[in-house]
Amino acid sequence: MGRPSNDTKSKLLLTANDLVWQSSYGSVSVDDICKAAGVKKGSFYYYFTSKAELAVAAMEESYKSYESEIFKIFSPERTPVERFEKLADFIYEKQHQAYEKYGRVCGCPFASLGSEMAGNEELIQKKADEILHRQGNVFEQTIQEMVDSGLLPVKTDISNTSSQLITSILGQVMVARIQNNLNNLKNDVKVSLFQTLGLGLETHISGMSTKSQEQQNVQ
Repeated sequence: MGRPSNDTKSKLLLTANDLVWQSSYGSVSVDDICKAAGVKKGSFYYYFTSKAELAVAAMEESYKSYESEIFKIFSPERTPVERFEKLADFIYEKQHQAYEKYGRVCGCPFASLGSEMAGNEELIQKKADEILHRQGNVFEQTIQEMVDSGLLPVKTDISNTSSQLITSILGQVMVARIQNNLNNLKNDVKVSLFQTLGLGLETHISGMSTKSQEQQNVQ
């Protein structure tokens, strides 16, 4: 058998990501992926030894794009509070784009795969854990800035707060998927992020609450 064309692997990755995100890992077969991608099954096994290996590669490929957006959102040019505000908007927009494309709320592809295959596919579970850890590192850096600037208490458990933020986001997105409804997601994510951080919703992107600003105006 000749070597597959250069874009065969990309087709498989994109198709796997689309099919699994729309439905579930268990409901999609290698045959389904190959048929949708227009790729022969032999070409599939040229690149991947199993569906799990393809899923892991698709998760990494998808997260690379997602991660680049996260780095932009968490740019040092923004205040820490503004970063989390932008993150909430980004999460909603990604879900809205998926809804427009697939006709349903798809949730988080990494968390969905990780939870579905927990205990069954070690490769997938490890990749999901790794992705969440990478996400947590970005959060921790910003939370540390908030502590250093006095916006959060010195005693703040940075690692635990980061984990709570991730859990909160995943929970809100999962609820939206279960209900197949995005109506409340944008506001709910923002509310839960601020509550987890211990900040009032009146907090400005400058890191100063409305109340504090009013006090300064009086002075």
